[in-house]
Amino acid sequence: MVTQPTTCPEIIKLPLKLHKDEARVIPRMFAIYGEKRFHFLVQRVCELTDDMVAASLESVFASFINRHKDLRTVFKDHFEQVAMLADWHGDLDDNRQLLVGSYFTMEYSIEAAALFNPSIVMHPAQDQRNNGNCRFVMSLRATGEGHVSSVVFRTGAIRGGKEVLLDPPARFSVSAKRSPDQFYLKPLFLQKLKEMVLDDACATALLEPLPEQFTYADLVSAVEGADAVCRDSADTQEVVDCIYWLARSNYQVQMPDDADISDIVLFPQSESESRGIEDLRLVHFTDVDGAQTYYGTYTAFNGIHILPMLMETKDFKRIHIHTLNGACARDKGMALFPKRINGHYAMCSRIDGRNLYIMYSDYIHFWESATLFATPEYPWELTLIGNCGSPVETDEGWLLLTHGVGPMRQYCIGAMLLDLEDPTRIIGRLREPLLMPSEEEREGYVPNVVYTCGAMEHEGMLYIPYATADWCTNMATVEVDALVHCLRNGNGRLSNG
Repeated sequence: MVTQPTTCPEIIKLPLKLHKDEARVIPRMFAIYGEKRFHFLVQRVCELTDDMVAASLESVFASFINRHKDLRTVFKDHFEQVAMLADWHGDLDDNRQLLVGSYFTMEYSIEAAALFNPSIVMHPAQDQRNNGNCRFVMSLRATGEGHVSSVVFRTGAIRGGKEVLLDPPARFSVSAKRSPDQFYLKPLFLQKLKEMVLDDACATALLEPLPEQFTYADLVSAVEGADAVCRDSADTQEVVDCIYWLARSNYQVQMPDDADISDIVLFPQSESESRGIEDLRLVHFTDVDGAQTYYGTYTAFNGIHILPMLMETKDFKRIHIHTLNGACARDKGMALFPKRINGHYAMCSRIDGRNLYIMYSDYIHFWESATLFATPEYPWELTLIGNCGSPVETDEGWLLLTHGVGPMRQYCIGAMLLDLEDPTRIIGRLREPLLMPSEEEREGYVPNVVYTCGAMEHEGMLYIPYATADWCTNMATVEVDALVHCLRNGNGRLSNG
């Protein structure tokens, strides 16, 4: 690795600053003690006259219908969900169902605490006239009440290579509605179960009646019909719990046809992500046949354990969510390369919580081996290093932004240049940070942190959206060629402008 000093380019911080907006709310089911309250509320609502029910419902709609899309459907859905939880099989007219549903609905301010840790990719719909302009999609981690994180999206444009403009957010935020995967692949499902359960024979026996592709309904039928096979196993219930947990952790969400990308809120939908969806790293992936897919790696958190996850979509309308599996699908900060390397999927990861690794796989959901390629070296990163999103391809190598943690838990952003054919080979590495917290940026929700989950190249410039103090989001740019030259010909210091 070259170490002689060289002159490096200036980092330009743009005036863009994206703050949290407490007014962005979604309707969530309010079901704490729900099954215990349901029968009481149904009884009381049944005691109301039709006029009282209609007046109460009219009052609720008057206050909230302009804040949410299709609130009637929300109330009906929440009524049906809680009725099922409460094992209620009575009969109510539509107005009473809606009114009961309203009692089991609450507004949740998705970014009341913070809006941070962005990543950025090219928008799937570009202006064909271009003129040096491009549209982009930015994902952000939004944190609200109870420190629960979700993923939100904003769109915008880069004009003339100089100006970055954000589109106004959608009028309504929509929590994407979950549905089970259309089908599961039996060999892959069993492979993941083997990593999770104590009794492999029991899991295999439970799933034995299933075809190679099966639905969630098929799975329930097989498990319920095959319980006797494992009756003597002390771990039977744990195996059954793992089977259902795995199925529910792999799902899809469908947005309405008229939904804008900035409508989408990926709010926790499964047990594994019940306490938050953290730090989505978006990448625009191009396969060998030219197929374009948007992937996003993120961390699911249930309050105790973390689980690496993968989001997949072609158009931000239908979004697939799957677990990342295998011996090396561990810890936080997995970032997929934007194309295959030597025919294999490639991922940058931090499987031991401190160092950087490169992983290869022939199947995107399974990662079994990893090669260490970078350890903390410089004072600003001695606690740990990780990636800051997917690498950006240049003619000279893979440009990888990194983050390092130093004294006083200060997070800074650095950079490396990796070999195109063998990214475990480091061509160059910055000795000092590319970006570090300035005096104006260090105060906030989590002080002394700058962080990004992914940058984008356009017209020779690297656009780096970055969070400050886990509180708000900013944008910086640097010339790609100048940065690559710096990395190839020396590990000099960059000036922070």
